[in-house]
Amino acid sequence: MAIEPNRGDELTSWGPQPRTVRFAGEPHDVTGARMAAEEFLHDLTRAVPPSAEEYWHDILLIVDELTSNAVQYAPGPFELHLRRTFDGVHVTVHDTSPTLPAPRPFRPDSGAGGIGWHLVHTLCQQVSVVPTDGGKDIHVFLPW
Repeated sequence: MAIEPNRGDELTSWGPQPRTVRFAGEPHDVTGARMAAEEFLHDLTRAVPPSAEEYWHDILLIVDELTSNAVQYAPGPFELHLRRTFDGVHVTVHDTSPTLPAPRPFRPDSGAGGIGWHLVHTLCQQVSVVPTDGGKDIHVFLPW
């Protein structure tokens, strides 16, 4: 995990407050999570524009991927947390499954997926999975 310098409330003056949104874990909640992430990024852009246009899209893609996996593989609710860091955006998805994600072979002809976890590791600067009493937290850091 990245450790940020202790500078009091300085960070809050140049970006939106961290956001935590809870969802029931239904398929339509993936769209809700994406909309919450877009709202956060709109607020962030007002304070600090992204240093590259693709960073906006990368963050939304990762939110889509992590939340759709939460709906597909973990029963019950999930939580999305977004916060600004000094050099990017920290996204955390908490779900109720204790099973840690693992890469699967990508076979495009089968339509069975398998690219998501590879995509997360390709686009994110850091990825960590932390088991919790009620499932797990997936932490990813993306540039902004």
